[in-house]
Amino acid sequence: MTPANPSDGASMLHALGADDSRISELIASLETAPARAMVGRVMRVDRGRFQAIANGETLAVATTGVSQVCVGDWCTVTGTADAAGQPAVHELHEVHARRTALVRQSSGQRTEVQALAANMDVVMVVVPLDRAISVRQIERFLALAWDSGADPVVVLTKLDLIVDVEAAAAIAEVTSVSGDLPVLTVSVVTGDGMDSVRSFVRTGTTVALLGTSGSGKSSLVNALTGSEVVQTGAVREADSKGRHTTTWRELIVVPTGGVLIDTPGLRELGMWIDEEGIDAAFADITDLEGLCRFGDCGHDTEPGCAVLAAIAAGKLDAERLTSYRKLLAEAAYAARKNDHRLAKESQKVWKQRTMEMRRKGRH
Repeated sequence: MTPANPSDGASMLHALGADDSRISELIASLETAPARAMVGRVMRVDRGRFQAIANGETLAVATTGVSQVCVGDWCTVTGTADAAGQPAVHELHEVHARRTALVRQSSGQRTEVQALAANMDVVMVVVPLDRAISVRQIERFLALAWDSGADPVVVLTKLDLIVDVEAAAAIAEVTSVSGDLPVLTVSVVTGDGMDSVRSFVRTGTTVALLGTSGSGKSSLVNALTGSEVVQTGAVREADSKGRHTTTWRELIVVPTGGVLIDTPGLRELGMWIDEEGIDAAFADITDLEGLCRFGDCGHDTEPGCAVLAAIAAGKLDAERLTSYRKLLAEAAYAARKNDHRLAKESQKVWKQRTMEMRRKGRH
């Protein structure tokens, strides 16, 4: 089931977002794979199955229980032939190691990790300009993006709905928390700024879009692909909030090169990330920490605190420090809850094993 010409296989994988090193890795993995094995990429995950694109075909692959794959994963699947010798059922053989992963805490009361996308090169944090900008929300998205291992970019959409002075003010507000990251402004209606966005979406790369509902992610995908591949919805005039037009994560191959992963608009964003991701999103604070008099400075009332000095001098917003502390506390709380959950699960398994051993001892 692999292409007769290896270069054809490499070309297909390149179109799906693989760079040269990944292509070599994937092709080499087929040497030890079962007969009729194919390497592909996960496009969409549904309950009990997922869709993967391999050798130019979209395949339905059956799974049992909670699927171990997420959109963007590279995988090897095998086909079971029918009477005519054609593959009738596809099964998952291997999930290849993720280089990057966009992960958050599951919504609701469950303390579980939820992978939103995998193997992205760039995460575009999409922020609409038709409503008040929440820098605290942008900080959360950027912390998630940094933690993924991909390169964050901020994209301000709906530029056509505001005037130049408002756009300049919005850019300044976003830059106050994004630092040196690229901040792009774009309108899919007029086409302004689209070339800058396209420069990040090129053959051999994968770009994930992250933002709230109504932020313009789906419209951006349609503009980049040149077709209505994703449904878009109207935004309510009362509060400028949009409906969840994208209800699942989906990988989309761009005809001109590159791959997009569209994600649903996120209402809540649980912080299931390492401190490194948060520190990277708050580099203006962490850079100052090295200048504090004490190595364990809590930036509260300690003398010689460089962070407090920057706030007093008007060089750092006090709310920025408050947000930094809050996200660190949330991440620590999630980690503690997860440790407790794992301990309870381990205790349950040990109890079951003990009961089984006792039952066997009676016979």
